[in-house]
Amino acid sequence: MSLQTLSEWLRCPICFLPLEPGGPLILRCANGHAYDANKRGYVSLAGGSRRLIGDSAAMLDARDEFLAAGWYGPLRDSLAELIVQENPATVLDVGCGTGYYLRGVLARLPGTRALGMDLSPVAVARTVAGEDRIDGLVADVWAPIPVRDDSVDVILNVFAPRNPAEFHRMLRPGGLLVVVVPQETHLRELRDAGLALGVQANKTAELTASLDADFVLESRATSSELLTLGPGQVGSLVGMGPSAHHTDAATLADEPDAGRPVTVAFELLGFRRRG
Repeated sequence: MSLQTLSEWLRCPICFLPLEPGGPLILRCANGHAYDANKRGYVSLAGGSRRLIGDSAAMLDARDEFLAAGWYGPLRDSLAELIVQENPATVLDVGCGTGYYLRGVLARLPGTRALGMDLSPVAVARTVAGEDRIDGLVADVWAPIPVRDDSVDVILNVFAPRNPAEFHRMLRPGGLLVVVVPQETHLRELRDAGLALGVQANKTAELTASLDADFVLESRATSSELLTLGPGQVGSLVGMGPSAHHTDAATLADEPDAGRPVTVAFELLGFRRRG
């Protein structure tokens, strides 16, 4: 990351003019609004109008541990394969988390630059760490996103909130939005045991309807696999997502030593920007 490469993604969250380097670790627009960039490679433009809560360090630790074991490796490979076909110059990962999926994409695209965006500063810091081709942005997906119009070739959105109108604005004409959502059977064994939150029924149909004004569904792929997870792995899987807020650690400590079968089931959807 350099201040120059970071600024090239961004617009002022107040007046929407482009941000430019305005001094050491300062981004500034032509109207004089200024923002401090972080030496670790990111800037926070989330604002303070709402109480915003991103993933905690403990949740990200659990995610790092679970993903490092390779359980979601096939999903990352499928994402990379879809995005490689676009040969994008720029990729925006909205809800980047630890950067696991984004790094998998960039490994296949040596000339591509990326912006990792998340509500959690801890998540963005992990995504940009040691990655010269990834800039970082802390921002709220539900607010006007401080990314320039028509500036992104691909938006990646894995198990994260979406803002269809903003996604359409940021993508270049003909750009690709790649979304991953859980199927209804995802983690059903853990849900049956009261260890995980439910999955919304007809999630894909509702997602497609919500995007229809701005995007055309171009591709759809499903995957489902039955894993056998040990106690520590179940704890990491539960602890890395929203179920962590609702599951007692003592309950996870009672996991069977022999392992628990757990279904992981996803849908990988490619949407082409209209207009």
